Amino acid sequence: MVPLIGNLDAPASVRRLAGLATRVLHLAPPPSAVAEGVDPSRDGRTSTLVRTLRLRSLPWSLVYGSTSGVYGDCDGAWVRETRAVRPATARAKRRVDAERSVRWLGRAGVRASVLRIPGIYAPDREGGTPRARLERGTPVLRAEDDVYTNHIHADDLARACIAALWRGRAQRVVHASDDSDLRMGDYVDLAADLYGLPRPPRISRADAVQQLPATTMSFMGESRRLDNTRLKRELRVTLRHPTVQTGLAGG
Repeated sequence: MVPLIGNLDAPASVRRLAGLATRVLHLAPPPSAVAEGVDPSRDGRTSTLVRTLRLRSLPWSLVYGSTSGVYGDCDGAWVRETRAVRPATARAKRRVDAERSVRWLGRAGVRASVLRIPGIYAPDREGGTPRARLERGTPVLRAEDDVYTNHIHADDLARACIAALWRGRAQRVVHASDDSDLRMGDYVDLAADLYGLPRPPRISRADAVQQLPATTMSFMGESRRLDNTRLKRELRVTLRHPTVQTGLAGG
């Protein structure tokens, strides 16, 4: 492979990509912040890529790695891909905008599909396990305030991305999530037991707001469980780490 380096924040630098790619895997996140005067719900990076790909012959397929955060808080309900999006944060709204851009390219003739991805973990990924937060003693929510969280091992996600490039259906959304059915505190407790570390303290949501950063609290404000039937049936992905217990055991 010959890498071509470009910057999606500088459109001219990626124009040479036009007409070269037959299959495109787009994993670039939206910007974490936007410039003053720019609509904070728009993802200029994805729109830049889409406009570039339309300059010449279109690729055969495109897969976009989105986030399960586009659903907002679902109060712990099981969620299928047909559920309407309801993004609650500017970050999630930019993801919804990116999905719209991808669908627009799909209407132009590209077999475009979207993977909605939850929390990615892996023992060999920087920050890819709860070990660091356990060592810091960061508290988690008590059971009555806790939220359901979803996970995918990085290796399984990579395999899902490749499968989607060849097997993804046009204009189709797929949850790239494993089979785990855990609340966030239970996930961290499981990691503590596997690593031989003390379980974190449990606190109320009111205390968490006072003690934890806003970014951490944003992940504790949404609860949902992702149905991954399409991942298995349509993309025919067999998870090597179907639960976080097997995936975390290596680290």
